[in-house]
Amino acid sequence: MIEELLKYDTQLFLFLNNLGSETWDGFWLVVTEKLSSIPLYLLLLFLVYKKLGVKGMIVVLVVAALMITATDQLANLFKYVLFKRPRPCRVEALSDAMRMVADGCGRYGYFSAHAASSMAAAVFVGLILKSSYKYLPFLLLFWAVLLGFSRIYLGVHYPLDVITGMFFGGIIGWTFYKFQVWAQSRFQTAR
Repeated sequence: MIEELLKYDTQLFLFLNNLGSETWDGFWLVVTEKLSSIPLYLLLLFLVYKKLGVKGMIVVLVVAALMITATDQLANLFKYVLFKRPRPCRVEALSDAMRMVADGCGRYGYFSAHAASSMAAAVFVGLILKSSYKYLPFLLLFWAVLLGFSRIYLGVHYPLDVITGMFFGGIIGWTFYKFQVWAQSRFQTAR
């Protein structure tokens, strides 16, 4: 059953990866670049500041740092200890059938830390700001899915890597949102 699932995952990867064209390669390289999200993060930080003030923003920053660390470490546990599934760009049998757009390629890919971190951030901040900005959570989820797709497009992750990353990222984002609400309430009563 697992072999069958991995076979379908590879076929879906090849289909999605080969939808790309040189015209769009630059766009997807920018989407996947971590530094490209800095303007979005700064905007979100400003919106959090507007809603929660300086002290509330500091609590959110600390919790967000813990969340991203937890997400990355869980992805590393899955990649390097539990599964050790080679990325598609490391599978020689796929090299002629796929488009390798990324400049480099890590060793293992299950699951995508990019997809997990972006989904965790989208859920976390989306839940914090949803009462003030009704459509923002949906825009953030769209951004996270776009970033996840970029990993397939560039040839560095299978769809299952991205879907699993988004799943765990969503759970982690929701969990840390709940923790942030608790921490915020403790911080408010401690004044």
